[in-house]
Amino acid sequence: MNFSLTFPVHTIPLWFLVLSLFLPRICILIAWLQHGMPPYIPATVNLLQVIVALLIPRILILFWIYQDQGITIWFLLHVIALIVAWSGGGHTVYRRRRVVEV
Repeated sequence: MNFSLTFPVHTIPLWFLVLSLFLPRICILIAWLQHGMPPYIPATVNLLQVIVALLIPRILILFWIYQDQGITIWFLLHVIALIVAWSGGGHTVYRRRRVVEV
């Protein structure tokens, strides 16, 4: 197992690696429409790939990055994004203040 702190880009385009941190479903759709990642996104679509892309796109992207590069800084950044997204980092709780009038 090799670990590297460099930013390698092999087959997966750089735009996909950066933009998928913020908009994973849209990036998967654009990559599929452009055929930008042929080894990872096949031209034929089966039901399992569509379900995974819709329900857990970050896991699918992590799988693609691991297949292409192994455990690199891009993989770790996407793991951090996954943890933040699943822990509710983008969720804001608003509480209403109750004003008690006497």
